[in-house]
Amino acid sequence: MSERDIRTVAVIGTGVIGASWAAKFLSAGLDVVAWDPDPDMATKLEAAIDVHWEVLERIGLAPGASRARLSIAADPAECASGADFVQESGPEVEQLKVELFARLDAAADADVVIASSSSGLLPSVIQRECAHPERVLVGHPFHPAHLVPLVEVVPGQLTAPAAVDVAMGFYTAIGKRPIHVRTELPGHVTNRLQAALWREAYWLVSTGAASVADIDTAISAGPGLRWALLGPFATQHLSGGDAGIAHVLEHLGPPMVAWWQTFETPAWTEELRARVIAGVDAELVGIDQRAMVAERDELLEQLLIAKSASDHLPR
Repeated sequence: MSERDIRTVAVIGTGVIGASWAAKFLSAGLDVVAWDPDPDMATKLEAAIDVHWEVLERIGLAPGASRARLSIAADPAECASGADFVQESGPEVEQLKVELFARLDAAADADVVIASSSSGLLPSVIQRECAHPERVLVGHPFHPAHLVPLVEVVPGQLTAPAAVDVAMGFYTAIGKRPIHVRTELPGHVTNRLQAALWREAYWLVSTGAASVADIDTAISAGPGLRWALLGPFATQHLSGGDAGIAHVLEHLGPPMVAWWQTFETPAWTEELRARVIAGVDAELVGIDQRAMVAERDELLEQLLIAKSASDHLPR
């Protein structure tokens, strides 16, 4: 697979994730061709980009960035043909993605990478009916995709290393922080980490050990603040002082393993679902959720700007 300048990106699916991707690509000074089966997609997409654009302007636009560089395609094939990179963000339905990728593969130039935003489907499944599976992979962002830098790049069994290199380079060039996930796993890496925390959170609720609000506070007012700046291993390293993670693992490693032995998977029952829903409702009573989302995104923006100006955090 040869290198090519990426100037035009096809965005397939323009829901929440696809619209964020479109805004991000436009802010990077790229041309965007978009398609979605929703007959009102053009109006909805432009409205979403208008909202995202205010934040992206404050963070900083690339030279030539313009919302006017957006165009709408009549179908997936038209959208993918002529694009230099394809980002698919359709529904998380296996057979739908398999069929859609076969269409995209038939339409896009053979050296164009086709990436799926799938949060958990395996790329080997997605690429199985493609004539050129070597250029198919997962490029999974995190919501809100126009703000959160992380992208998980996951190759399938037939994906060429060159396609991974192209995707990693492209995402980096537009300001993302891609990671190369080297083993196909349901949920990739980050969703598995989240699921491990959710597993324990739901178990704690199921046993009555803590309320939903208390568990949210335990993270948001505690380790979550540090995790926004450093990952779990670097955070653990700093807790060891000058001796670092070696000291932590020597003294706290055995107790940590002992805690692992007590972990259980909660039974997924209607009672647990109802308890969690009621707990969230109680926690957020009187809070305007739209305003909460706006404040969250504003604080994310401020954090990202501050982190970009830091000199001593891992890049």
